[in-house]
This record gives sequence, structure tokens and C-alpha cells, in this order.
Amino acid sequence: MHEFSLATEVINLVQREAQKRNAPVVNEITIEVGSLSGVEAGAFESALKLLSEGSIIENAGLNILRINGIGVCKTCSIEFEMMQRMESCPVCHAFPSEINGGNEFRVISMTIE
Repeated sequence: MHEFSLATEVINLVQREAQKRNAPVVNEITIEVGSLSGVEAGAFESALKLLSEGSIIENAGLNILRINGIGVCKTCSIEFEMMQRMESCPVCHAFPSEINGGNEFRVISMTIE
């Protein structure tokens, strides 16, 4: 499960940023997770809770923003939301020639005390 290694990296990143600002506590963390990123948000959240015990983010609220991919149909050129990689055009059922977004996994903000 790569969610554990991602959770470890998020904890390290947030702790480094909090230490730079002499913050004793992190109150909230917001993370974007793309629907095409391969990250299972529930497993990531569980891993983060487990691994953060005893750290300055142990009681931090976690906001996970889910970002859908946008496919561009190769046949009819419309854009459509993609929740999974093999999704086809809702109009003509062709596969997209281009996928924009949905691969995100990033910490976008944190609230410190």
C-alpha cells in the first residue's frame, strides 16, 4: 500500500513547515487527491491517522478535496469528467485522446497554531 508512504511524506512535510514557523500544533491539513492518481483516499486517511499518533498533527482535521480528470474525446472533441482511467465519452463512447487533471496528490494548505 503506497498510501502509507504518502502519509509518511505528508507528515514529514507538514512537520517541517510547522517547525519553520515555530508552530506547536497543526490544526488542519487540506490535500487534493485526483480520481486518477491511484491513491485510495480512505486508505490514505487511515494511514495518516495511524502514523501521526504522538506528532503535532495527531489531532489535526483533514480535508480531502477530490479532483476528477477531464477527458477530451478523440472522436467528437467534447470534454467530460472522468472518475476512472478507462472512462469513455458519454456521447460517442470513444476513449479520450487527452486527459487533463485527475492525477493530483498534493498538500494545498495547513492551518497552524
